[in-house]
Order: sequence, then structure tokens, then C-alpha cells
Amino acid sequence: MLVSGAGSNLQALLDAGDQPGFSAAVVAVGADRPGIPALDRSASAGIPSFVVPVADFDDRAAWDRALTDAVSAYRPDLVVLAGFMKIVGTEFLRCFPAQVVNTHPALLPAFPGAHPVRDTLAYGAKVSGVTVHLVDAGVDTGPVIAQATVDVRPGDTEQALHERIKRVERALLVDTVDRMVRLGYSVNGREVVLG
Repeated sequence: MLVSGAGSNLQALLDAGDQPGFSAAVVAVGADRPGIPALDRSASAGIPSFVVPVADFDDRAAWDRALTDAVSAYRPDLVVLAGFMKIVGTEFLRCFPAQVVNTHPALLPAFPGAHPVRDTLAYGAKVSGVTVHLVDAGVDTGPVIAQATVDVRPGDTEQALHERIKRVERALLVDTVDRMVRLGYSVNGREVVLG
């Protein structure tokens, strides 16, 4: 898993891993910056971790190669971006074709980018939600694996709506990763089929 912050999605997957019948296991946690709570969660669970800060490299391509090498060392079946706030590069995606999974707090293709909850409210949408998708070279443009809706309530603030989305996001991510590992999946153009 790759993380940048608190690690609530990481914790959801760690907790699920303790349950009988869950098919996936977190083998390592990588971060783009040190000192974040997600790394504490990893340490508490006894999961190896590593940090690859962008600032340590001359350019993004060098960072991408270093991140690719660090993740490759663990030979993951899936790479889950759990609140990872950096865009992975072409080398990374070439090394992990159709294996990089991300969550987004909106129903893609609506409201891509860094502020989807704010954009949802500004637009006046009545329904929001979460998307679990495969990562491609674009920003939030990869094939959709799963989605779940969250109603926008009258008077919602960005924080209130985002908290409701996060609860749904954790459950959907856990279920989707479990199904991808347990059932397998295939990708045909923009269609991702589980099982």
C-alpha cells in the first residue's frame, strides 16, 4: 500500500486481514513523506514500511524509478493507493500493469482531481459517492472497478459529506480488494470484471 496521511484505509485493510476468510494481506506500506500516522499504523501491525520522498530526487522520473524499485522488492499482486497524494509515473505503471488500485471520493468520471467533495457541493449535485478504480496515466481516468453512492444532504459541509464518503470508501475498498484477490479479475478496455 502507498500512503500519504492518516491511514484510515490502511487500517480498514489491516483490520479486515484479521478476519477469517479475507483473501488479501498487506505486505508493505510505502509513503511519500516520513512522520505520518499511517506509518505508525504499519509499525503497530508489524508491517514493513519505507519512505520515498519526492524532494530527495532531482526530478519526478528519478523518484518514480525509486518508488518502483521500493515497491517491486515486495512483489505485490496489487498496489493500493490509500490516500497516496502523488501521481505515479509511467515506469511505475509499466511495472505494475492493471495492478494499481486507487479510491476517489466521487462517482467518476464526475469530479476528478484533488477537490472532488468541494466540487460536488459547488456544483449542487444531489448524489456523490466513492469510486475504486485502476490507475492509468491520466488523473482519475482509469477503468472503474466498483462504485457506491452517498447522498448529499441539504446544508452539507465539505467535511460532513467527506466523512460520510470515507465510511463508505473504507468498506468498498476492503470488499473490492478481497474480491480482486479471491476471485481474480480481468480488464477488457474500460471494463473490469471480477471473477
